[in-house]
Amino acid sequence: MPLSPMENHPSMSNPRSEHPPMAEVTPPSGAHRTLTGKEPFFLVMNNGSGSRDARQTRDTIEQTLSRAGRRFELMPVDDGSQLIATARRALKLAGEQGGIVVAVGGDGTLSAVSEVVLGSGVPLGILPQGTFNYFGRTYGISQDTDAALACLLDAVIQPVDVGMLNGRTFLVNASLGLYPQLLEDREAYKQRYGRSRLVALWSAIVTLMHAHRSLHVQIDLEGQPRRHMYTPTIVVGNNALQLEQLGVRQVEEIERHHLVAMTSRSRGTLALYGLLLRGLLRRLGDAENVISFGFDTMTVHPRRARKRMKVAMDGEICWMDAPLTFRVAPDKLHLLVPRDPARRERE
Repeated sequence: MPLSPMENHPSMSNPRSEHPPMAEVTPPSGAHRTLTGKEPFFLVMNNGSGSRDARQTRDTIEQTLSRAGRRFELMPVDDGSQLIATARRALKLAGEQGGIVVAVGGDGTLSAVSEVVLGSGVPLGILPQGTFNYFGRTYGISQDTDAALACLLDAVIQPVDVGMLNGRTFLVNASLGLYPQLLEDREAYKQRYGRSRLVALWSAIVTLMHAHRSLHVQIDLEGQPRRHMYTPTIVVGNNALQLEQLGVRQVEEIERHHLVAMTSRSRGTLALYGLLLRGLLRRLGDAENVISFGFDTMTVHPRRARKRMKVAMDGEICWMDAPLTFRVAPDKLHLLVPRDPARRERE
C-alpha cells in the first residue's frame, strides 16, 4: 500500500561532489536489528538506469508490494542531479518510521544511495537494474525485478564492507587512468547501440586502439611511501565476484576486509589487448605485467602538478582533488540479503 506521494526536490548541480551529511535519524543499529516483515519501504528509483523499461519496473514494484500488503513509497528520480536529495528524503522517512531505504537502479545508483545511508543504522535494500550487477549477484540478489522483490520481502540483514575514495563510497570498484576512459566510451556506445555485454566488449576494443598517456604516480600504502610507477591505469576493487571473473588472485583479501588494487606496467596497445583477453579468459592475475595487492589504506600522488584527476566510481565518472586516498569505510552497510542461504548463490 503506497504512502503519500513524495514532494519535489530542487535540482543539485553536482550531487556527489562531497560526502553528503547524514540525516538526523536514530534507528536501531542495523547490524543487530531483527526485521519484522512490516517495515515500510522507501524506494529511490533512478528512471534512467538499466536496460529495463522504467514504467514496467515501477508497475511490477507497485503490484508486488501491494499484493504483499507492505507499506511503501516509490520515489522516482528522472534527473540524476536529484538522486542524492531524494535518497536523503528516503533516509529521513525511514528513520522516522522504522523503515528501509531501497535503491532501484544500476551500480552507480546503488552506490549513491548507499553513500547517504552508510553510518545511519538504517538498512538498505536493492533492486539491481545494471548490466553486470556485480554487487547484487555477490549477495544473491537477482536483476530480475520479481525475484529481487521476493528476496526483499523475506530478507535478513548482513553487514557489508564499503570502499571509500576521498570520503565518497564505492561498492564494486573505483579507478583512474585508462579505465575511466573505457567506461566513458562504453556508456557512449550503449546509448547508441543498447546495453549488452557484446557492446561493452566492442567499445573496449575500440578504445584501446587509441594512444593513452600513462600515469606517473607515487603510491603510499598504510601511510608509508612504497613506490613510484608509470601505469596506464589503477583499479581498486571491493567485489570478490568481479575479481574472480577477472582471475585476480587476491580474492581472499576481500574476505579479510581489505580492498584490492590492480595496476599494470603495460603501456603499448598490443600489451593492453593482451590484458583485455586475459581478463575475458579469467586469467588476468597470470599476466607478468599485472600487479595486484590487498590493502586497508592507499594514497595515490600524481607526480606531475595535477590538482584534479578523473576517476570512475561504480561506473560514474567525476573529477577529484589529488591526492587520492582509497580505504575501507569504518562503517558497514546494513544490506538486506535473501534469508534462504540456497538463494545466495552467485549467478
